[in-house]
Amino acid sequence: MKRIYAFKYAIEGIVAFFRSEQNAWIHALAAVSAITLGFCLHITRHEWIAILLCISAVFCMEMINTAMEKLCNIVHPAYHSQIKMIKDIAAGAVLLSAVASLVTGAIIFLPAFF
Repeated sequence: MKRIYAFKYAIEGIVAFFRSEQNAWIHALAAVSAITLGFCLHITRHEWIAILLCISAVFCMEMINTAMEKLCNIVHPAYHSQIKMIKDIAAGAVLLSAVASLVTGAIIFLPAFF
């Protein structure tokens, strides 16, 4: 029964993420675009694996970043240089995963256009 609740809480977290974060929808649009392009271009199984890993990495990083920001805001609502550094590092993780995903997408999709 506890495992069922764990899944329930995880799904609630995902729903809360999409309800509260505009960036979630931006990433979702990018993910749907990549998946649509993958179907249109008939990418290989290995390319699908790379695309799906990139999509999940970006979403995971964004969710962790969001959770850390919300936690930091509760722990120390006023400006604090260490809190700023924590938030900046978490945001950097999102940016790094997004750029790596963009490069991966370019490697997979651009050859089809040239």
